[in-house]
Amino acid sequence: MRVAVIMGSDSDWEVMQKGVALLGEFGILPAVTIASAHRTPEKLRAFVAEQEAAGTEVFIAGAGAAAHLPGVVASLTEKPVIGVPLAASLGGLDALLAIVQMPSGMPVATVAIGGAKNAALLAVQIGAVHDAELKRKFHAYRAEQAEAVARKDADLQDKLAGK
Repeated sequence: MRVAVIMGSDSDWEVMQKGVALLGEFGILPAVTIASAHRTPEKLRAFVAEQEAAGTEVFIAGAGAAAHLPGVVASLTEKPVIGVPLAASLGGLDALLAIVQMPSGMPVATVAIGGAKNAALLAVQIGAVHDAELKRKFHAYRAEQAEAVARKDADLQDKLAGK
């Protein structure tokens, strides 16, 4: 599966790298770039076109403040776009609203503010629809998550019992 990750600024990397790292755990090495919807629109257009030609199946775009990047990416591709609102101002609420309120006919999936890991997992789920190995890895990931909760609960129960 091919995924492309786009952010408008190098300051977004602190959050977006968490999603990139999680994709790596699934064996997905995404194409990653910094391209601004406002300052480098031609670079953005070229990157999306290059990624489409290379077979990218999902785009993840992180943006703060006015957060136009995910919507502009969606206007340039028919592939799924996942928007990650970033806390550039107003705690990220402005970015969340800008991304989630896309006009009818131009969908952008939206995760929580700073939710790059969930964006990566959503991309994995999209790929797992037609990739049996990715589906197996995602199933194992979910099982590991459940086991971690069970271990934490067992530890808590031991503490409550005075062990």
